[in-house]
Amino acid sequence: MGIFDKIKGAIWGEAKAAGAAPAPSQTTAATANPAPAPTPAPSATTAATSPATSAPSAPVDIASILDAAVKKSGQKLDWKHSIVDLMKALGMDASLSEREELAQELGYTGDTGDSAKMNTFLHKALLKKLADNGSKVPADLLD
Repeated sequence: MGIFDKIKGAIWGEAKAAGAAPAPSQTTAATANPAPAPTPAPSATTAATSPATSAPSAPVDIASILDAAVKKSGQKLDWKHSIVDLMKALGMDASLSEREELAQELGYTGDTGDSAKMNTFLHKALLKKLADNGSKVPADLLD
């Protein structure tokens, strides 16, 4: 399992634990049978490799999840601007080697020796990828 999958799993796992609201039913008033439409089964690959990271039925509000995780950690962490703090809020290893691995997963082509530049890329790329994978990310963080 890659670093991104661990981050996504930690966020979505927190959302599940917090009781994220399920998606509304897809039925209409004109439907004779008011039962909700069946949910398609996850692909064999998703189910076999990462059941905890399958897409939630409703977008996960990462701001509320990460704010709660920071509060729970008891540390002063700025997840909105720092990849290190975001990872720490989730109880993850935020070491340089972990961030370098995440950089490789997210397609970073710059110098990994310039950790400030890499961290800025990682933060933006991670939030965009979370948004692309079913998370609700504050718009001001996607700029």
